[in-house]
Amino acid sequence: MRTALSLISFAVFCGPTFAGLHYSGESYRELPARWRGYLPDHRALRSTAGAQFRTGGPAAPLRDQYADAALKLETATKSRELTADELADLGALYVRLGQAPKAIELLRPAVRKHPEHFRIAANLGTAWQYAGDLEQASAMLEDAVRLAPANWKDAERLHLRLVQLRAKEGKQAKEPQAPDDLFGVRFRGPDGKASPGGLDPVELKKLPANDVALVQQLALWLPGDGRLLWLLAELANAHGDVRTAANILDGCVTEFALAADDVRTRRTLYRTAADDLENRTGHQTERGTIAFKSSRALARGLDPSRLPTIQPDGVNALPWPAVGETELGPKLKPIFLKYLDDLDGKRVTLTGYITPVGNAAAELTGFLFTEFPVGCWFCEIPGPSQVIAVDLVAGTTTEPSRAVVRITATLKLNRADPERFPVTLTDARVGPAD
Repeated sequence: MRTALSLISFAVFCGPTFAGLHYSGESYRELPARWRGYLPDHRALRSTAGAQFRTGGPAAPLRDQYADAALKLETATKSRELTADELADLGALYVRLGQAPKAIELLRPAVRKHPEHFRIAANLGTAWQYAGDLEQASAMLEDAVRLAPANWKDAERLHLRLVQLRAKEGKQAKEPQAPDDLFGVRFRGPDGKASPGGLDPVELKKLPANDVALVQQLALWLPGDGRLLWLLAELANAHGDVRTAANILDGCVTEFALAADDVRTRRTLYRTAADDLENRTGHQTERGTIAFKSSRALARGLDPSRLPTIQPDGVNALPWPAVGETELGPKLKPIFLKYLDDLDGKRVTLTGYITPVGNAAAELTGFLFTEFPVGCWFCEIPGPSQVIAVDLVAGTTTEPSRAVVRITATLKLNRADPERFPVTLTDARVGPAD
């Protein structure tokens, strides 16, 4: 467990906004978010479309939440007309669920009926982009820029620029050879030289102060777009964080199968530089100059009044959002939600995914447990509050599995030891999910 926690600590030192794709049930914390929280949240959004990745893991539970929300709105249409806001929500849900043509069918008449509705215009533009019609996407996103409130215009303008650049590239955009030129700058490798792809040195002063925040937002709207992650890797390196740049490029190659010679060459350059830096300085230094504003990207908006009533002598459902609300204070001392405090020492049950520690054995006596499947522990590493350590009932074992499972166990909170996970499940039993 300590080995895995050390790996997570390596990543640690690495106001809701809406734009591009608008669903009232999905909001973000102030960006830029720390990479350890951003990358797992990005992958969670990616999984809502039901895509299966090279890890072979199933889609994450977030998809079920979105599908349920869409079903409720669809049911409502049988008895009444949806409001403009509800139409925008349903269109956004269709896009998230990988049903862009369905979103277009819904939103085209909606935009004619509500021509000044910002979220409808933005969602239709994004739906056209997902469907591959960049001309239609550009036209709708121009309307979205016009209608956007002042504090959202920068993000909308950047989204429009992205679509216009891709349209100009034509078929070449499907096999990208470089990151999108969203800021009019080019990037160099950690060796200070232009890469074999011909990229020039970057001049940081040309980048806007919120460059990372803007691209993080774009990638959250378009989580299946590996090229935006490539750009995030280059921005991380430009701001002095070659370790994160190498980790993200690992994901670009392994998860998104980006095949450009340049991305693979730069991945090797960055990994070599990161390893050299690690040998010279250790984990906790030289993490770059990005001024992060939050610990993760997705804002859960947890309402404590809606949490299940705690049964002192029964088995209590443990919601993952209650675990995720854990914050790490000074010296990594955890600050728990009161609800979690009240569950300390009680029997709980929850579903999630098994991640063995170290070399996976045929039979496990303990493991790490996450809400979503983790494809790569370097490029998508969750934070300490997104992982639960599990110790099985003495004398019992379980086999490694990629399937979602249900655990019933005793909850134990760690309030003092920074070398251990904040939340542990002891005397645990593993069974199939419902």
